[in-house]
Amino acid sequence: MNGKPRFIMCNCTGQCPGFAKLDLWAFINRVRDQLDVEYAIVHPQLCVDDGDRFWQDVAKPGVVYIVGGCDPRMQRKMFGAILKEKGVDLDTQLTSLDLRDMSAEEAYAKVKEAVAQATAPGTKAAPKAQSGVKPQ
Repeated sequence: MNGKPRFIMCNCTGQCPGFAKLDLWAFINRVRDQLDVEYAIVHPQLCVDDGDRFWQDVAKPGVVYIVGGCDPRMQRKMFGAILKEKGVDLDTQLTSLDLRDMSAEEAYAKVKEAVAQATAPGTKAAPKAQSGVKPQ
């Protein structure tokens, strides 16, 4: 893979109750300041038209994308087609993290782990999608 992973945080318009505990700005600033990522950005809703236009602009083969947001299966369903259209291999370039119902500290720990996996020597694939849903 080429370069450092890119971290994109989708926060479902900021209105999703699943992100109520997350101090978004403290979290995103910590990710970009402390982790080995090319950049860390926030997008309000990757699964809608302007999310598709965002992916049209930034998605490319050979780059690892770590996306924080909702259920990893939903992420692939909602914007997987546009990534494939741009030549992104979902199995090797996309790590989808479910960060709902987490504090900034919990979300940071999960992203830190994904970045460590993505940047480990000899890594050829993005880490598998990780659900944040805790078993009942």
